[in-house]
This record gives sequence, C-alpha cells and structure tokens, in this order.
Amino acid sequence: MSIDPSAQVHPSSVIEAGATIGPGCRIGPFCLIGPEVVLGARVEVKSHAVITGATEIGADTVIFPFASVGEIPQDLKFGGERTRLVIGQRNRIREHVTINTGTAGGGGITSIGDDCLLMAGAHVAHDCRVGNHVILVNNSAVAGHCVIEDQVIIGGLSGVHQWVRIGRGAIIGALSMVTADVIPHALVAGPRAQLEGLNLVGLKRRGVARADITALRDLYMALSEGNFRDSARRLSEDGAESEMAREVLDFILGPSDRSFLTPR
Repeated sequence: MSIDPSAQVHPSSVIEAGATIGPGCRIGPFCLIGPEVVLGARVEVKSHAVITGATEIGADTVIFPFASVGEIPQDLKFGGERTRLVIGQRNRIREHVTINTGTAGGGGITSIGDDCLLMAGAHVAHDCRVGNHVILVNNSAVAGHCVIEDQVIIGGLSGVHQWVRIGRGAIIGALSMVTADVIPHALVAGPRAQLEGLNLVGLKRRGVARADITALRDLYMALSEGNFRDSARRLSEDGAESEMAREVLDFILGPSDRSFLTPR
C-alpha cells in the first residue's frame, strides 16, 4: 500500500494493501479502495463509494457517494480473468454510478476519457470506450462493447445497445433506446430511437463554422437518399471538402457490423 503523505483518508475507510493513493487525494468516510486501485493526484472519493478491481483514475476526478467503480462485469461469460478500468482526468462520477472492468473477449479494458460527467445512476458496462467531454444524464445505461466518441450527450433514462457506436458530438434525447450506430453530430430521439437530424444546438455552442454546418446539412440530405453505406461510399469517392463531412463519411464506412439509425 502506498499513500502519499499529503493525502487525507478518513479513519473509517478501508484502503486495502497494494492500493496507490496519490498526492492531495481525499478519501471520505466509509469508503473501500481495493488492492489494485491507483488514484492520481487530487482525486476525491466522497463517503460510501467503492473503488475496486484493477482500476486507474486520473487526477482531479471526483467520485460521489455510493458509486461503484471497477467491479466485475455483468457478463455471464466472465470467468474471473484480470481485466482493467482506466478513467481519465477531471471527471465527475455522481451518486450510484456503476462502471465495470473489461472482459477477455472484449479486449480486457473499459476506458473513460477526460472531463466527463456521469450523472446519478448512470451505468457504463464492460469493454466500453468512452471519449472526452461525454455527458451521461441520470439513469442512462451504456451496454458492453460500445464506443461513445467525444462530446456525446446521452439523455436521461436512455439505453444504448451493446456494440453500438455513437459518433462525436451526437446527442441522444431522453427515454431513447439506441439499437444501431449513430453518425457524428446527429440528433436522436424517440422511445425506439430514430435519427431526427443534426445536433445544430451543440454544433453552434462549440463554435463550429457556418460553412461546416452547411456542409453537414448537405451531407445529411444526401445520405437520406437510399442506403446509408452505399450513399457514403459514393460521396466519399466524390470527395468531401469539409473536414467534418469527411469525419461522418469515415465513421459510416468504418468497421462495424451494426446497421445505422437512419432519418425518418
């Protein structure tokens, strides 16, 4: 066990032998930190949180009460193999959030980037890859093997099916069930989620140039005519002048066995 002298650990908490607690960390009352956990500088763990497994948490992340981070996957194929969870810096992991380690069949690692907000009751399952600046709103759930790219927002009480990819900057409305891939910068809504258009509000908030937004609109209209992959392949061969349009085309033509959410 390695606890930096500058760390503050409440006497009621249990830090198991082998854990590494970095400088400036604060561990509140009645927490459990497992033997393979590594906490970076200034990580704060509030009362009654559990961090276990081979879990690494980056600097300045805050974990709120009753979160369970690094427990084994909810996968019946999991056989007790050693897998990992890696969480980046400056994340906010709110009350009752659950995040599981990976599985051998899925690459052995679950990862979350930097500057994410996981609101109360959110769940990230085994082998997920979550990017930077992602927001999971209350009680949303991301199933195993999903890829959630940067700047995605997943609305409250929404579910993402296993193996789904959600492209950068997309927004998923509340109470949605996402069963197919979502292109970057898309707006998705509905109980059985459908592609409603572009996330124009998010694009404007991020200061995306008007020319890029126009190019994305034109691309969206072109993709709406016929099969998504066939249209994307044709448009890619023609060449896209906008970098953001190329990003969407590359996403569609990337490696995935799943279908795509398509416009109404």
